[in-house]
Amino acid sequence: MAAQRRSLMQSHQSWTDDLPLCQLCGVGSAPNCTYGPDGKGTQSHPNEDGHFRFSTECCFLYGVFNGYDGSRVASFVSQCLTAELLLGQLSAGHTDADVRRILSQAFDVVEKSYFETIDDALAEKANLQTQLPEGVYLSAQTQKMAERLKALEQEVSGGATAIVALILNNKLYIANVGTNRALLCKTTADGQNQVIQIGRAHTTDNEDELTRLAQLGLDPVRLRQTGLISGQSSTRRIGDYKVKFNYTDIDVLSAAKHKPIISEPEIHGGQSLEGVTGFLLLMSEGLIKALESAHGPEQVNQEIVAMVAAELALQCSLEAAAQSVVERVKRLHHDAYVSGRQRAPHCARHEDMTLLIRVINYPLADGSLTPTQGGRIYPVSVPYSNHQSTSKTSVMLSLVMPAQGTLTNGSNTASTLEGDTPTAGQSPTATLQSTNTHTQSSSSSSGDGSLFRQRGSQAAQPDETGRVPPYVDFSQFYRLWGMDHSDGQGLSGEMGPQ
Repeated sequence: MAAQRRSLMQSHQSWTDDLPLCQLCGVGSAPNCTYGPDGKGTQSHPNEDGHFRFSTECCFLYGVFNGYDGSRVASFVSQCLTAELLLGQLSAGHTDADVRRILSQAFDVVEKSYFETIDDALAEKANLQTQLPEGVYLSAQTQKMAERLKALEQEVSGGATAIVALILNNKLYIANVGTNRALLCKTTADGQNQVIQIGRAHTTDNEDELTRLAQLGLDPVRLRQTGLISGQSSTRRIGDYKVKFNYTDIDVLSAAKHKPIISEPEIHGGQSLEGVTGFLLLMSEGLIKALESAHGPEQVNQEIVAMVAAELALQCSLEAAAQSVVERVKRLHHDAYVSGRQRAPHCARHEDMTLLIRVINYPLADGSLTPTQGGRIYPVSVPYSNHQSTSKTSVMLSLVMPAQGTLTNGSNTASTLEGDTPTAGQSPTATLQSTNTHTQSSSSSSGDGSLFRQRGSQAAQPDETGRVPPYVDFSQFYRLWGMDHSDGQGLSGEMGPQ
């Protein structure tokens, strides 16, 4: 069995290649990058992230995996976890308790299976370590042993964190191990986006994790001060034999009564999706950290949801929307570094980034039609900024204008559009509202997290005519609006505020 699993890991093909991909999902990604003094980026190591997105007759299954010290574990988990969940283990007759039990067992089986694949390498490594003599001088034979030992260490090292989403019986279940993140965005009746973060990262900043580790005999104060454990911030991870089998050799973990770093998932759900309109986001730690580095951690959830909503209103495919969001985060991170300002020292590098978007009864843009009411989409260029941002990047949002009548609240984007249909000499108005909550409470983002900002830190001064310089570019909007509503009166499309 161990030999079969080793063969699976070494193969470039997988039985999961034959599983149907979910068409309600899109994935975007970008490799790690380290910037030089000139602002040019180079990739430090091969991409270590992984993901899956499958649909079956009874359920939908999604996952994002953040590997480290190689992609071996992330790749193994993404293949084997699917086998533990989509080969008849789940059915419509299962209760919430049944589903949680099956998810937990799947993670346990997958990690045990992974360690079986490296049993022989670990045994050979231990044997070589006993034979390798201590001292500075190495003969030709011992040098070969040292090289083999190094190769074995690379073969068995590494681990992964995972965030997995399961939709069964129209209920959502989230299983989290580590530092990735799941966000559920619900569009409310009044057109706002309510953002719910499902679960928290398993780090020493998590009070529940500190309590768990303290019960094993570890010092929570010291753990919090240490932060990183064997090079990683996660207190739950899959693989990583050093912290699983040799934790007594790690100073900060040595006092633990039992294995302190575990692969047991924290499971949330099932949460009913009946009547829900919105989208689910699964994000790797690299994406989260890149945006936090560029803008600070306070508004990350609102910002990523606003970006996703804007791209869903513009793009005609989920794949394009997901990739555009990742590219936008990458650009914001790079711009923060080259600006040389407050956030620059935090942005010298970023890790691999992966974003999975799964829409829930959420229509997409389709050519000239809106995702909701069937009117025209008019692009508006908005200077996107944050109070901690070191640069301003243009964000393309959309004004959704019905074919006739008054402007209605759009439920498909991060904005609530209010006001009457503009006529010549009248400008449309738009406001953006968003909510961010770890519970069901909502708060407006019209404060520090708002997308609409003045260009400077102080209010713009009126010119000689008494007008304030515009900071939203409506030129393309007016051109298209004029063309659509000229009514044969010879309007040139240059309509604008008079």
